[in-house]
Amino acid sequence: MTKMEKTDPNILTSRAKERRKEEDRFVPVIVKRNDEIVKHPDDTLEQAIREGENQLERHGLSLFLSAISAGLIISFCAVSVSFGHALVQGLEQDFLTKFAMALFYPIGFIICIMSGTQLFTEHTALAVYPCLDKRHHIDKLFRLWSIVLAGNLIGTGIGALFMNFSVPVTGTQESYIAIGKHLLDFPWWTIFLSGILAGWLMALGSWLVHSTPTSFSQIACIYLVTFMIGIGGFHHCIAGSAEIFIAKLLSPSIPFSDILKMLSAAIIGNLFGGSVFVAALNYAHIRKTQEL
Repeated sequence: MTKMEKTDPNILTSRAKERRKEEDRFVPVIVKRNDEIVKHPDDTLEQAIREGENQLERHGLSLFLSAISAGLIISFCAVSVSFGHALVQGLEQDFLTKFAMALFYPIGFIICIMSGTQLFTEHTALAVYPCLDKRHHIDKLFRLWSIVLAGNLIGTGIGALFMNFSVPVTGTQESYIAIGKHLLDFPWWTIFLSGILAGWLMALGSWLVHSTPTSFSQIACIYLVTFMIGIGGFHHCIAGSAEIFIAKLLSPSIPFSDILKMLSAAIIGNLFGGSVFVAALNYAHIRKTQEL
């Protein structure tokens, strides 16, 4: 039951009335069995709000260490994509190259999200829900974003160092450089718009993970949305930072100004895409339109 339903019993959503009927008719074990199927959107929103509250109230050091861990894990996106790029190198067909890279791209995201570590683009939407529901002040939202973003970037920076040391083993030096330079080869506004799409898809993935019950279904949802990011070549600020950091280490001629341009545009775009196109719209069409 939502906070609004508790404070004013005369204001109920249609799903709230359904839940009351279920509580009267079924024993808890039957209700639990009903939870194993696809969840009602109102229940998904409640779960997302609770999860967002937990993260907003989490200790700063715990968030920071978890975010560093997520940055390290997401660095495997750069490793896996470089293998996909190397696999078709020499075929000189752009579509096959993008398809091969997209097939490998979701691996780091699956490991990161299923491990429960703090990934910045998950919280562009997830932590917004409690603020929209007026359970937390926006100051806590900015605090969470800042801590997680800083931790993620530190993690991908450390990850890039490990990737640099392992290049003699992986043999993917040329692929790392090509992928990093490709991300930087666009004007600021193009990266910003690309970042909106990536943030939109990542926030949708987070929503789908909360609306599906089993681990296999959740993995499939993560794979689908991140495959779309990969095949579209959209700019994800955290996975992209790992790719450009390793490219910079291997090719020092890449200017820092291009890296700052890419990161700033992708971060703002990811925030905008996740917060507006997913969090605000989901909250509006589920919470507000179902109030009676």
